Amino acid sequence: MAQLQIPDFRKSTIVDQVGIEERVSRFNTRSIKKESKVKGLKLVLSMIDLTTLEGKDTEGKVKQMCYKAAHPHDALSGLPTVAAVCVYPTMVGTAKQALAGTGVKVASVSTAFPSGQSTRQVKLLDTKFAVEHGADEIDMVISRGEFLKGNYAFVFDEIAAIKEACGTARLKVIFETGELSTLDNVRRASELAMHAGADFIKTSTGKISPAATMPVTLVMLEAIRDFYYATGKMVGMKPAGGISTAKSGLQYLVMLHETLGADWLTNKWFRFGASSLANDVLMQLVKEKTGVYQSKEYFSAD
Repeated sequence: MAQLQIPDFRKSTIVDQVGIEERVSRFNTRSIKKESKVKGLKLVLSMIDLTTLEGKDTEGKVKQMCYKAAHPHDALSGLPTVAAVCVYPTMVGTAKQALAGTGVKVASVSTAFPSGQSTRQVKLLDTKFAVEHGADEIDMVISRGEFLKGNYAFVFDEIAAIKEACGTARLKVIFETGELSTLDNVRRASELAMHAGADFIKTSTGKISPAATMPVTLVMLEAIRDFYYATGKMVGMKPAGGISTAKSGLQYLVMLHETLGADWLTNKWFRFGASSLANDVLMQLVKEKTGVYQSKEYFSAD
């Protein structure tokens, strides 16, 4: 394949917002039959990154979350594990040890998450610390201030540098779409991050509202599709924040399948950053199995 020509990101694709919203409305009206619904719910569960990113995090809290990641609901057989747990760099070692042998990945935020307001040197040290302690995946935040100033070369170079620091760990690049304001900016950030080496592009930190929305996610999925057509390289997608119901999780899967196809219907290429989603999915699976809803108290909070 010929060497990829880096585009001028000032001339990024203009997004048809009306068209995006119309397509999203169609995804939200699809009905799913019971057998397919159960398969879809299990797929959603397998795509979740359980997350704890609080100043009050402790080793005990992280270990409890890791147990749930590998054992979502022991009372219901045949469930997959979630895809990963996501923690601060200082908790990577604890999570790695707790998840040994489970197949669940350990992800770590880096680059002065969630603001991104720090020096390149500090961001690189943050990333290397997480990788050295066993992180399988790095979730970095872009410098939104530089992006919004139009300093796209700065953002591109920063992503490329963090990608290099990741080594064999996969890199998810978080845009914080609630701060980017427009769908045109979301499309531009998607193209920039993928050309800079992102393995995944991710909507949000979960700390800013609005976080993930279906229109924003569709814009990012279409950018991934167009990048794949141009380069042959698959890039993953992670909507994060604000997705809390099993119904919405299934709607995202419908949108994913119809935009990118069956190859992306795996947790290697699609994730949900939505810890609260897990319990609603579990409630729905129990309902499909038993015919009755269990109280939320039957499911662990972490």
